[in-house]
Amino acid sequence: MTLSAQDRAKRIKIILFDVDGVLTDGKIWIIPVPVVSPDGTTTNKMIEAKGYSAHDGAGVTLARLGGMKLGVITKRISETVAMRSRDLKLEFVYQGQAFKMQAVREIMKKEGVTLDEIAYMGDDVIDLPVMRACGFAVAVANARAQVKAEAHYVTPSRGGEGAGRDAIEFILEAKGVLEQCIAASIDESNPLPAAIDIGKGGDLK
Repeated sequence: MTLSAQDRAKRIKIILFDVDGVLTDGKIWIIPVPVVSPDGTTTNKMIEAKGYSAHDGAGVTLARLGGMKLGVITKRISETVAMRSRDLKLEFVYQGQAFKMQAVREIMKKEGVTLDEIAYMGDDVIDLPVMRACGFAVAVANARAQVKAEAHYVTPSRGGEGAGRDAIEFILEAKGVLEQCIAASIDESNPLPAAIDIGKGGDLK
């Protein structure tokens, strides 16, 4: 029996994202910053910058209100990923992962979940092993054709432009709790939403 995307989404307990091209638009800005050493010589330190969507941050709040845990698995190693992950208080942060199923298996062991209970969102062929194995595979609107072909759901938005939010809302809608989570996210008496996306660039722990 072939399950619909909605049926697959209903079972999800953990949502995992690639970063570049999914939570960002895929552009990586390398900025040279002059550094003066004690002997007076000047060298350039390279700073990496990425842009993230505030809509995805709000989506993380909704997902957590819906009882889910979230994380990122990325091949690159970047302080911007660490900072954004701290902002959003993501439960799982795996950088430097050339083979992403290794991280997925570790998460499964830690959390006691099955592959059917994991959603993964990607945009390029490095994401295919996880997408092929997990319960709910999501591709961004501008993913590579091979990735879209194997996704259970393709978001209407492009990577870095709210695609993560699209996936989260699809899952919450399938579970029948989207409107409930939205109401909780704007409820002044609920302290959770303000604590999740603090927006301080990772300065606050």
